[in-house]
Amino acid sequence: MFNLNLFKNIGVPLYLFIYLIIPYSAMVGCSSKTEKVDFIGNLENSLNERDFDFIRKSFRNDESNNIPKEFSKIINDFPDSKWKIKKLSSNIPNKDILRINVSGEKLVNGEIHILESNFDYLFSIVNGKIDEGIIKNLFTTIRNDDKEIDISFKIPDRVLTGSKYDIDIILNKPLEEVIIAGAIKPHQVNSFIEQEILLEPLASGGIFKSTRAPSEPGIQIWSGIIAHPKGIITFTKSIDIVDAI
Repeated sequence: MFNLNLFKNIGVPLYLFIYLIIPYSAMVGCSSKTEKVDFIGNLENSLNERDFDFIRKSFRNDESNNIPKEFSKIINDFPDSKWKIKKLSSNIPNKDILRINVSGEKLVNGEIHILESNFDYLFSIVNGKIDEGIIKNLFTTIRNDDKEIDISFKIPDRVLTGSKYDIDIILNKPLEEVIIAGAIKPHQVNSFIEQEILLEPLASGGIFKSTRAPSEPGIQIWSGIIAHPKGIITFTKSIDIVDAI
């Protein structure tokens, strides 16, 4: 039985960041494009410089104490993490989109674990505060193989409600006699940290799954692991469930 908690020094702080910090991290009202650019730069700098005062002031009142505390846990686990934030063009009225990249490394039991996370953050400003902030297109990996494993992730960004779709995690190089193990599992936001994943042999050279989207719009999250003689790769991917494409 594989338990995500076994990797709590690597993975859980990332999950706390994604689901507790980012939805509240852009709360300064902006009246012009210049101010928005300035704020994005200030937010990126504050994350890279560990400026908790700026971050705390950017949160809603009810999260101003709790969220910085969780952010501290992330800094402790990935002290060298780097943040890049870019504003994207938005064709949605009264909505802004930020593209965020987080990267870092951590030494665990003599092995370097590399974090790479990319996602878009969709939000609007109402009365100087963030309103309806949503993470889109999240894809995160944590791996200790020095990127020696040639792997492809074919997971859609969005699918229609109730539709059938495929998830393919492919090892591109032949494994010959090598046996790997892995698994993938869907999770509900704020609950999957405590769930377990049962590792199974992957004789086919990857994970190939056909599944069906929920009947209601929302976000579905998949997380999984590949255990290979060259190392371990954990991954998390969000999929938008929409009623029209």
